[in-house]
Amino acid sequence: MASTLSSLLDTEHERDNKNELNDKYILYLTNITANTTNETYGELPDPSFYSMYYRIIGTVFQGFIFITGALGNIMVVLVVLRTRSMHSPTNCYLVSLSIADLMVLIASVPNEILSYFLLGDEWIWGRAGCAIFIFLQYLGINASSLSITAFTVERYIAICHPMRAQMVCTVSRAKKIIIGVWVFACIYCSPWLFLTKIKSIFYKGYSNKETCTFALSRKHYLGYFFADLIIFYILPLLLSCILYSLIARILFSNQIPKNPENGFSQATVSKRTHSMNARIQVVKMLAVIVAVFATLWLPYRVLVVYNSLAKQRYMEPWFLMFCKTMIFINSAINPILYNAMSVKFRRAFARMLSCNQRDQGFRGPYGSVAGSVRFNPSILTTTMSRTESYRMDQLQHL
Repeated sequence: MASTLSSLLDTEHERDNKNELNDKYILYLTNITANTTNETYGELPDPSFYSMYYRIIGTVFQGFIFITGALGNIMVVLVVLRTRSMHSPTNCYLVSLSIADLMVLIASVPNEILSYFLLGDEWIWGRAGCAIFIFLQYLGINASSLSITAFTVERYIAICHPMRAQMVCTVSRAKKIIIGVWVFACIYCSPWLFLTKIKSIFYKGYSNKETCTFALSRKHYLGYFFADLIIFYILPLLLSCILYSLIARILFSNQIPKNPENGFSQATVSKRTHSMNARIQVVKMLAVIVAVFATLWLPYRVLVVYNSLAKQRYMEPWFLMFCKTMIFINSAINPILYNAMSVKFRRAFARMLSCNQRDQGFRGPYGSVAGSVRFNPSILTTTMSRTESYRMDQLQHL
């Protein structure tokens, strides 16, 4: 637990014998005499370090993920804040998601890499660091999951109930929801400020070492771990699958007419064909979002459940690195998934990287950028309903 992601890194089953010896050693120190020091010293566990190969692999891969993810998430926040036309409800949720992912990366990856070069489970940041880092890790993880859920619901309302979205999906409401998400996440994760502690550890040849560990017996945390699993993984995943299925049904419900002469011009058919292609692309993006979230978190969640129920916990070092790396990738890849597939973000990124901060695009309730197409319901009423016109408008902002 000393490095990061406490529920995953708990090596209590491997440290039982070491801790027992350490406890005996502490007790012995209160009554120690010079004549028996060497005898007890021989009972201490040998110092343990990661292999050089393990250190190199972990440092290179996780260091690259950290740099890529940190820069990507910072860019998302800056682009949205500095581009007036990007001030939309959807982008508000993306900013919240980027901040949460950035928090996970900062609170986890540097300590994880540092742990590869320290002794055993050594912790160097003291009691306050132990509590704060663990709290920030869980806060970022849970806020990220809630932000994805909020983004999913907002997309569902915007596409499946476009007329209602004009009143519901607003920037002010999005900001209130985001504040609620973070307040709930802070309250839910606040017990971690008191559920950790610093404990002295002893190895042969080393003294005055500390580790960050559980304040209570691990069995007292099982309810917390399973609540995390249900609230921040299973429920968001099920909700995403259901809502994205409804979105896909709506997107494909209106078929393109095969006979242009039945009240549809060739230009209209061509326009709706292009619309259908855009819809297919949207569904693909939504499927990728759900699949990546479910896949990258699956190893961690499965390991937590198994270790919580099994008598002999599975703590193979390479598999632990794999699980943690998948979590870090999830926090780093979100800017790519949510923004690289959006023309608006690509253009905004390009303008920002070229130091062109001027935005001449139309600023509507959902924004637009120069060169983008905005559907006007009053023009399209001859070929489609106002509801579908608004829905088409929403598709331009995915």
